[in-house]
Amino acid sequence: MIGDPAVRNRGTIGGNVAHADPASDLPTVLTALGARFVVSSAGQSKTSDAGSFFTGMMVTALGDCDLLVAVEVPIRPKGQGQAYVKFSHPASRYAVIGAAAALTVSGGKCTAAAVAIGGLTPRALRASAVEKALTGQTLSADVLAKAASQVTSDLSGEILGDVFASANYRKAVAPVWVRRALAAAADRAK
Repeated sequence: MIGDPAVRNRGTIGGNVAHADPASDLPTVLTALGARFVVSSAGQSKTSDAGSFFTGMMVTALGDCDLLVAVEVPIRPKGQGQAYVKFSHPASRYAVIGAAAALTVSGGKCTAAAVAIGGLTPRALRASAVEKALTGQTLSADVLAKAASQVTSDLSGEILGDVFASANYRKAVAPVWVRRALAAAADRAK
């Protein structure tokens, strides 16, 4: 589902991340997975999380002389299910809306949730209201749907729109895609 065949065969993760296209899949996925980005400049390295690395539409924290040298993704903990779903633009396959979820379940309850959404905002965003609604809950279809509906409160005021999908449409269907990601991640966590 990431990109198209040409991108999958010739592109790089680092190049995709440094490009920071809001409709790209990897920034959303890496944000949900808690990835860290190692940047080298003048012989020194610094590490940042997705929240501070992706700063705007096609803008990152990389400076003119910085080089992204590593993307570190934490090892998946026991009991965690992960999923990414997207509403793809039919021509470009970029995400009109992309939703990534990582849900950790222990004793039948969600002990940790990380949810990110992309494609409809200038940069991938963590959906903290969705995460809060899931933590401590038994992951039933009702709980997942109610939590997914909270994503609209996580969206910044700047929702992207174009001739294919207006900002209002993207905002209206975002909970559907978040629910799908949550359902797949919850199923994989079992």
